[in-house]
Amino acid sequence: MGSLILGAAGLLKGYRASSYWAVRDQLAEFGATPCNQRVVIDRNRMSGGGVTAGIDVGLSLIGTLAGDDYGRMVELFLEYAPEPPYGSGRPELAGPELAGQVTGAMGATAFIEEIKAVARSRMA
Repeated sequence: MGSLILGAAGLLKGYRASSYWAVRDQLAEFGATPCNQRVVIDRNRMSGGGVTAGIDVGLSLIGTLAGDDYGRMVELFLEYAPEPPYGSGRPELAGPELAGQVTGAMGATAFIEEIKAVARSRMA
């Protein structure tokens, strides 16, 4: 959800960006183009879609800075080979019922409104 903070700071206006699935569409309110990808690199901005995508973002950044071969070595060093036990880690895999339960339980709406309020106060 860090992308929302970047958006609120005006740093994603005109950029493609990703974020946690429950708040991704809110990026448009800050002038960004929401993308349903785990890693989005747009010019000098990099964002990721969700908590575990942070590892993907880090590995992508290593590859960008040091080369793909080095990125592969770090991935192997970390033994990064996810095999989620339930396969429900994205809303399209979990289905609408489970996704709705998670969205309601985590209070995403309240968080989004809080970020918007902070953004409005900073832009005023």
